[in-house]
Amino acid sequence: MIVIYFTNKHMTKKAQANMNAKQLPHVVIIGAGFAGLTAAKKLRNAPVQITLVDRNNYHLFQPLLYQVAIAGLVPSQVAYPLRTIFRNQKNLTFQMGEVTSVDFAARFVKLNGSVIAYDHLILAVGGETNFFGMDAVKDNAFQIKDIESAVNTRNHLLRLFENASREADEEKRKTMLTFVVVGGGPTGVETSGALAELISHVMRKEYPTLDIGDSRVLLLEAGNALIASYPDELRKATQGLLKKKNVEVMFNARLADFNGQRVALADGTQIKTNTLIWTAGVKAAGITSRLGVEVAGSGRVKCEATLQLARYPEVYVVGDAAYHENGNGRPLPMLSTVAIQQGNVVAENIRRVIKGLAQKPFHYKDPGLLATIGRNAAVARIWGLSFSGFIAWIIWVVLHIYRIIGFRNRLVVLINWAWDYFFYDNQVRLITRE
Repeated sequence: MIVIYFTNKHMTKKAQANMNAKQLPHVVIIGAGFAGLTAAKKLRNAPVQITLVDRNNYHLFQPLLYQVAIAGLVPSQVAYPLRTIFRNQKNLTFQMGEVTSVDFAARFVKLNGSVIAYDHLILAVGGETNFFGMDAVKDNAFQIKDIESAVNTRNHLLRLFENASREADEEKRKTMLTFVVVGGGPTGVETSGALAELISHVMRKEYPTLDIGDSRVLLLEAGNALIASYPDELRKATQGLLKKKNVEVMFNARLADFNGQRVALADGTQIKTNTLIWTAGVKAAGITSRLGVEVAGSGRVKCEATLQLARYPEVYVVGDAAYHENGNGRPLPMLSTVAIQQGNVVAENIRRVIKGLAQKPFHYKDPGLLATIGRNAAVARIWGLSFSGFIAWIIWVVLHIYRIIGFRNRLVVLINWAWDYFFYDNQVRLITRE
């Protein structure tokens, strides 16, 4: 008979570690977007055990997702594995899966048939595209909300150029080369500007026998101004920069229908096109409507100034899912800068709870505004000053490169952008299986 002995010292350390882990408060974070990722990092050295849950195994840098859709970057350059990010964070465990429900009274979440109990819960479930009940648009339009939808959009755009290059019918060819972007916010502005540049500087060389003059990029805005939350001088600058890139901007253009072949506007205008990219609406993730808590506009969960749920102070809501008003009574925008700051405050508040201190209310500090309209063209509002053109573009590049997760990704994106800048080229025009 073989007997294996363990030293008391070894057994004592292991038993002590297990006992300490069980005694630590358990923080469950649902969602690994900007808010959830920030909170998890900020709790790195806190006396807690963290379980981070997300349906994907990566963090997605959404501000650059449109670059994937217009074949500027590949998915691996805007996403980074969560297990790699938290490889050295000993108090965190990652679980890939989708939370189906939350029992606030019993303090547990249901995850793909399993149950995870919590002492503190951070709801960072993010948002999804809002089509405002237009089912036909939802079924036929393209969106840029996740890697799958961005890659599908890229495949569609590239395939249209292939088909147009051999299409003899002029009317059909013009329909293929007409691209409509709906929504004059930052994403719509950035997407339409980048798409226009792709056509004029890259596709012109790739398809020398194709009359690029047949192509059109239209940006439809239901209101009377682009990027409405920006100062007036930046709105005007944005419109001027888009005009230089041959983007046709249509104001008071309210979409009524899209059947995959034709856009119909509320005023009766018809536009023949096979492509509509929807960037006009965002709402909180669908799970927020199933939580049994009070929600406000766009399905966002109402929370206290400390980002806690009123009836359940151990639960925090952050990011796109949180409805939090700023000083003028309006809800804060669904931006990554808001999410990051909320993630920081929630992590600090959990530390304060553990120490028996009062919670800290959230106050948003506006870091400025940025939007790019293609190569060497952007608008920015930083430190109370407005910039447009090349200087604003440099600011945009530096800040986005800095915020991308992982040094390798920063370097690759920087090299790609530098190459694109000097050679008007693009290296990822691949049509892949959907």
